Amino acid sequence: MDLSIIVVNWNVKDLLRDCLNSLLTATQTSPHVATEIIVVDSASTDGSPQMVRGEFPQVHLVASTENLGYANGNNYGVDLAQGRYLFLLNPDTVVEPDAPALMVDYLDSHPDVGALGPQLLWPDGSVQSSRRRFPTVGSLFWESTLLGQWFPDNRHIRRYHTADQSPDQTQPVDWVVGAAILIRREAWQQVGPIEADFFMYFEETDWCRRCAQAGWQIHYLPVAKITHFEGKSSEQVFADRTIRFQRSKIRYTRKYFGVGWAVALRIFLWCTFAFQWAEETAKWLIGHRRTLRRERMTAYGQVLRSL
Repeated sequence: MDLSIIVVNWNVKDLLRDCLNSLLTATQTSPHVATEIIVVDSASTDGSPQMVRGEFPQVHLVASTENLGYANGNNYGVDLAQGRYLFLLNPDTVVEPDAPALMVDYLDSHPDVGALGPQLLWPDGSVQSSRRRFPTVGSLFWESTLLGQWFPDNRHIRRYHTADQSPDQTQPVDWVVGAAILIRREAWQQVGPIEADFFMYFEETDWCRRCAQAGWQIHYLPVAKITHFEGKSSEQVFADRTIRFQRSKIRYTRKYFGVGWAVALRIFLWCTFAFQWAEETAKWLIGHRRTLRRERMTAYGQVLRSL
């Protein structure tokens, strides 16, 4: 077996169907790449497991009774995989027919590369940022926070998103977005599985950092293209998504920069969400779109309590 494709799904049945159809087309386009597809369903309630059983009998389905998250779901799938290469793929993706074979061929010819990311595209065909440098203390405070919203073109975010490098150039990078990442089995065995404490978010950052520390390179291959309908699972639960993202960011900060910076980041994040809660409350008090303001007040309140 050359390639094991692991798709962890949660309540995106229609997107999963499109993803699997694109993968089957890819396997027919490149029959020289022996491929298996494993779907790990995390207790979906939208009929996803039934759809896979009925429409894709050639796919190995694991129907979990609990939400495993990205880390545990992919670890479970890898344990079942037989391929030389492990392709962790989100269900909200559609792969170009030649993308998996291009990625396999690239790793075959670059034995020092432990993991490889394709070029991700938005549904309109524009390039989605999917290659990164490792976070610095500065980027942890600026990226995906109020500071980043107020000053989006700051140097911390530009460095983090490798804005100084062309997205159409094959290149070594620090890490690639986990929506689509091809991993050499030898690298996985040496580095170990994805850390389960990162239930969702920063798990691929941490894994790629450990991969680099073990001596492997991470590369980005733009000729392999995959359309990514980003966040379609997590956007169903805004508060939970935000809480998991911020908890993972704090966990990553503590692991690589120490407890002091983690505490400082936690306080900073609490203050920013307190400001947003107060802003939504003020708008609710003056009667501006009260239903929306109430929903946001509730969500920000949950985030504040979690921090």
